[in-house]
Amino acid sequence: MWCQSCKEEYEEEDAGTCKECYEEASETEEELKREIEDLRSRLHFLRLPSPTLDAASAPHADLLLHAISSCSGAGGDGDAAAAAAARAPDTPAVPAHRVILASRSPVFRAMLENEMEESRSGIIKIYDVSYDVLRAFVHYMYTAEALLDEQMASDLLVLAEKYEVKHLKAYCEKFITSKVNNDNAITHYAFAHRHSAKQLLEASLSVLMDNMSTLADREEYKELVEKDPRLIVEIYEAYLNRQVNTAAEKDTDCSCRK
Repeated sequence: MWCQSCKEEYEEEDAGTCKECYEEASETEEELKREIEDLRSRLHFLRLPSPTLDAASAPHADLLLHAISSCSGAGGDGDAAAAAAARAPDTPAVPAHRVILASRSPVFRAMLENEMEESRSGIIKIYDVSYDVLRAFVHYMYTAEALLDEQMASDLLVLAEKYEVKHLKAYCEKFITSKVNNDNAITHYAFAHRHSAKQLLEASLSVLMDNMSTLADREEYKELVEKDPRLIVEIYEAYLNRQVNTAAEKDTDCSCRK
């Protein structure tokens, strides 16, 4: 008998198609199932309307998020930090729905599905973040969209890491990586180290190694020497390894020519 798909001959017990076409069809079916699940996830992501992010929309949400910025001049004073945390925020609340936050962040899920204070009160305080960044963060949770500049991308990456919103962290990291240059490579290298941003770390390190002759002249370099000298050591180690590898490759080329 002949296969209805590839027109090749097949055994009668194969029921209308040859083994190869049957397996290929099965793989295609699995791919379609994965695509359907992905689409369902995206629809769930947008199931509830995004809040308008102002006080008027608060009655329609079941959560209120408050941005509490670092107290300027606190300088690590524990009493000042405690006072800042206790003080009522002077910015409007950002309304949200708990089902959205819980579905996008395992940290919010744990917070809201257990008997924690935030779950009972419906009020979540987000520390060390500005109101604008918090609004952008909540907006992304609903729409998977964010309007970025370098500062916003950095701030959102920190928040995404804190609440384990991996797709937002990757999105911000990709944006920052595209902006790396000799003027900001030291700053981005230190930032990438603090937040385990591998792609940004590699891009920044590559730029630094391409401009080693001027590295020590930069003000950011001097600041990094004081704050975290181990990163300076890592930069020089990476540069020396590159030099060794380059020399080894040259020796190999010379040997091959002989």
